[in-house]
Amino acid sequence: MKHCLALLLLAAPAWAVELLPRDWPVQASLSGRIDMESYLSDGAPPALLFSDDELFFNPRVSLFADVHFGSHWYAFAQARFDRGFDPGLNAGGKGRIDEYFLRWTPLDAPVINLQAGKFATVFGNWVQRHLAWDNPFITAPLAYENVLIMTDRTAPAGAGGFLGRRNRTDTKGSWLPVIWGPSYATGASVFGRIERFDYAFEIKNASLSSRPTAWRADEVGFNAPTYSGRLGFRPDAAWNLGISGSTGAYMIGEPTPGLPAGSERDDYQQSTLGFDVSYAHGHLQLWSEVILSRFEVPNVGNADSLSYFIEAKYKFTESLFAALRWNQQFFDTVPNGAGGNATWESRIMRIDTAVGYRFNRSLQLKLQYSYGHENSPAENAEHLLATQLTWRF
Repeated sequence: MKHCLALLLLAAPAWAVELLPRDWPVQASLSGRIDMESYLSDGAPPALLFSDDELFFNPRVSLFADVHFGSHWYAFAQARFDRGFDPGLNAGGKGRIDEYFLRWTPLDAPVINLQAGKFATVFGNWVQRHLAWDNPFITAPLAYENVLIMTDRTAPAGAGGFLGRRNRTDTKGSWLPVIWGPSYATGASVFGRIERFDYAFEIKNASLSSRPTAWRADEVGFNAPTYSGRLGFRPDAAWNLGISGSTGAYMIGEPTPGLPAGSERDDYQQSTLGFDVSYAHGHLQLWSEVILSRFEVPNVGNADSLSYFIEAKYKFTESLFAALRWNQQFFDTVPNGAGGNATWESRIMRIDTAVGYRFNRSLQLKLQYSYGHENSPAENAEHLLATQLTWRF
């Protein structure tokens, strides 16, 4: 039976179920993906891996619904069944709807599109390829998953308590990265393309760094929204250049414990600026982003960081590819409460390597090894080995 199932997976093409007759004005389809992932680390799992085990398995089923109402209206929804949005976040497993939106394209050309719902951020160029089938790696770049000592739940009492977190193992239940993965926050956007230029602007209920529970409108409302945007330029078919920006309140409590008297959570912003470039020619693809972010920390001051990654993917054949990514993240100083300054986080570097094989249009296998080093005594893992088997249906 196991051998029969394996042969079926190898032979099956990717497909989507057409839910309505093709001659109807409304077209609807349903497709899906099954991801089987495993992670092995030499200590506390790094980044946004929430399991307490050094070796753990993470299965995921994703369903995608696409509905076209003529040529000007489009609706989409993505549902997942797994152990949490990030591996191990909900050990018992649950289902949820991660994305849903309605899009209106008033013109026949994609010059302008209006969209509302819960969807991925327009910031940068990695989010556009974050799904398992499009991402050459299993994990995200450093800026999108490296957990910092920044918290969104309470305000630190002062610089001493804030800086004291640097030597602790990541407290992922309350700490944040610069950008939390694809950031599926709730809101509205306008985007389009005019000749060689792309533009996209959005207003969301939560910041780029906000955790998945904050992305829902019923958890964090719109009283302190985040504004983000990206402007892109395509000088030719091979190159795509972009600049992104975002600003908004990053704390989610209302009221937030520990804030100075007379202040509110929207007095403390996360402001982020990004530059991205991508290149594609023949079998080679290159991507890079530089991201600068500032958190206004209550009772401390401005905490700045700079991160970047350079990523390359090369297709040896139609099926076999390899990828390499270099990541680094640096941090500025904040007042240490004793008349001086101190770097607020530990500098970190990471190199990601991956090899992937597509058996056909529906089945893909990836293997990734990552080595990261952080200038900190915290006991975070340095080595990570991951595998991912993806079946599209």
